[in-house]
Amino acid sequence: MLKWSWKIATVRGIGIFIHWTFTLLLIWVGMSYALSGAPLPAIIEAIALVLAIFACVILHELGHALTARRYGVGTRDITLLPIGGVARLERIPDRPMQEFCVALAGPAVNVAIAGVLAAMLILWHGVGVLTDMGFVEHSLLAKLFYVNILLVVFNLLPAFPMDGGRVLRAVLAMRLDYDRATQIAATIGQGMAIIFATVGVFYNWFLLFIALFVYIGAQQEAEQTHTRSLLAGARVADAMITRFRTLAPQDSIALAADELLNGDQQHFPVIDASGTVLGVLTRPDLIHALADHRHQSEVAAAMRSHCKPVSAGAPLPATVEEMRQQSCPALPVLHDGRLVGILTLENVGEWLMVRSALRQSGDPMPPFHSPMAGRAA
Repeated sequence: MLKWSWKIATVRGIGIFIHWTFTLLLIWVGMSYALSGAPLPAIIEAIALVLAIFACVILHELGHALTARRYGVGTRDITLLPIGGVARLERIPDRPMQEFCVALAGPAVNVAIAGVLAAMLILWHGVGVLTDMGFVEHSLLAKLFYVNILLVVFNLLPAFPMDGGRVLRAVLAMRLDYDRATQIAATIGQGMAIIFATVGVFYNWFLLFIALFVYIGAQQEAEQTHTRSLLAGARVADAMITRFRTLAPQDSIALAADELLNGDQQHFPVIDASGTVLGVLTRPDLIHALADHRHQSEVAAAMRSHCKPVSAGAPLPATVEEMRQQSCPALPVLHDGRLVGILTLENVGEWLMVRSALRQSGDPMPPFHSPMAGRAA
């Protein structure tokens, strides 16, 4: 869930949220019509159309989410933004054909909605209404029909982050390495973004916004997929720090500050006399305690006790995701009940850079750390 979002519904266990910026869109639409001198019914109809469009967007995202669920992939939530909806899947489906089906499920929902609307309009007004622009201009259902058609066309453009980019990636991944397929799809998407920007300069400045959205989305997708490929199969022991110092819960914040300044370690596991890990004192929490004049306070009062130890053999991708969700920049690492290392997001980033450089050079990847190599000073 994005920050500053409000929950408006739950569908099949999936939370539906609306971001506060969405209200700005409604205000902007209402104000635009009001300033143009439109009567109140026209203003209400315009706002109703926006709400109806985003109801279709919710159904579109639920199409992705419920199809992904068929393949064992959960959805954390769906959030409405002024630019559309975002369904946060827990992971990418395992097989290219599964991603292909999940990606097409959203546009398929819009096709179904357009079909229902077309049938209603033809039943009530005859076949000609779909091509009568005068009628479309004054009919809410007709406008909604064409908006759904536009959503299908736009979403099937072969560019990330649209569904068409994921469809293209899935097709390529049936023959190529997943990372390579993503790079090709992202490059095609960025090429389309450049075309949008060029056309936008001469004809429609709104295309510049779309171009920026597509270009950044393609770049982010390529980076995220590359990171996932580097993390694949890795364990916590592979990226943990094995040279570290610990703190006792009764140590002072001043002592912790000295440890911070005397070395390059930024986060400190906190253990009691029996060796039990109690939590982690992070650098931000240490600095905050110093700023609050709590120099002589005990480390136990400032540590993050919810950052629980993780096994050295735990999967690294899932652990990193959990760290981000729990706001834990560091986790103690245990092997056979003994503290053998620290996993930090900073060190994971450095490990990824080394692994990426080795992959590019063609040299063999470094072996996993031996959990028994860790030691606490």
